[in-house]
Amino acid sequence: MRIGFFDSGVGGTTVLYDALKMLPREDYIYYADTLNVPYGPKPKEEVKKYVFNAVEFLIEQQVKAIVIACNTATSVAIEDLRNKYDIPIIGMEPAVKPAVEKTINLNRRVLVTATALTLKEEKLQNLIAKLESEHIVDLLPLAGLVQFAEKLEFSPQTVLPYLEEQLLKYDLNNYETIVLGCTHFSFYRDMFKELLPSYTHIIDGNLGTVKNLKNTLERIGAINEGSGDIIYYQSGCKVEDTVKSNTYNKLFKRLDEINK
Repeated sequence: MRIGFFDSGVGGTTVLYDALKMLPREDYIYYADTLNVPYGPKPKEEVKKYVFNAVEFLIEQQVKAIVIACNTATSVAIEDLRNKYDIPIIGMEPAVKPAVEKTINLNRRVLVTATALTLKEEKLQNLIAKLESEHIVDLLPLAGLVQFAEKLEFSPQTVLPYLEEQLLKYDLNNYETIVLGCTHFSFYRDMFKELLPSYTHIIDGNLGTVKNLKNTLERIGAINEGSGDIIYYQSGCKVEDTVKSNTYNKLFKRLDEINK
């Protein structure tokens, strides 16, 4: 049985990339809701409907676990999904806790970047409050990075001016940690690094999510001996080989460049 991965678009491939390294013998289905991306600007109930449609599709493919490789989808739907379905459903959340732990005693701040919907959702606000970190955490929506990633736009000449403009109002010397709270943003880790002080940590929740997946599969005795095969779907339609090679191969190549 395969593991299902779901995202609003291509951002979840950054999580799948880590899964292929940690669980190379598993087989996967990757579902991108490309007809409805981006989720960030949309109303919560509309996004929840899209998420349930995608998860229902993956359930029909008889996957053994599902990774919601999308912070926005997790924030609006994860509890309802777990209440409805019996199979393991692994969610994501911005890595605020490790960011605060790295920062809290250093007299510096944490900048959490994500989609607008993730940032205003109760799930994230409760997490920040629980950590008693409201006084050191700032929130920054970066919807433009989602649009760039969906267009496979990774040129520094295009993306860096956008990032510089968005970060202009912050004194970056004050930040110990920046959280990439949307899976699309991990494609631009190197560009964040170029703009930030050398001591600033850049973290996301991808690796932690994959570790959670691995631990869950081991606990229920569902580790496979597959081949790392991936079937891609876009809003319910199977992806043809030409699209796969033009889109997903380019995405993985970009991730290889960042992770050299």
